[in-house]
Amino acid sequence: MPVAEIETWLGRLSITEQDGAITQIHWNGAAGKAETPLLKEAARQIQAYLAGDLKAFDLPLAPKGGDLHQAVFRAMLAIPYGETRTYGDLAKELDTYGQPIGQACGANPIPIVIPCHRILSANGLGGYSGAGGTETKIALLKLEGGYPFLV
Repeated sequence: MPVAEIETWLGRLSITEQDGAITQIHWNGAAGKAETPLLKEAARQIQAYLAGDLKAFDLPLAPKGGDLHQAVFRAMLAIPYGETRTYGDLAKELDTYGQPIGQACGANPIPIVIPCHRILSANGLGGYSGAGGTETKIALLKLEGGYPFLV
């Protein structure tokens, strides 16, 4: 599987491509300098997003996960830039409970692009599975202006 590595203000990110789709983004993951057109475009879009110049990603994605995880990933992708939802909101939308939503968010293999940072707990931030945990979540929410009292 081709892997590209980019340096960002969030740290080094590794982007993995498989069968013409992005399958993973890892902090400090596998090093790689693959130069596929898709990885170049993914790197460009992630850098543009982190610079505040891109509001919506346009990449083919293939996150691994069962049916509920896929439904949660689709629900997260539907949340507009700068907006947030709670675990409970998604649970209600998907006719399940908050805990499976949280588990799916924590298992998100393509953070940033699949915006699990836009999912909050009913009483605050909730967790974040990317490097830096809630500090990274706060930084992404501030970038988007999506959590007004943090801005």
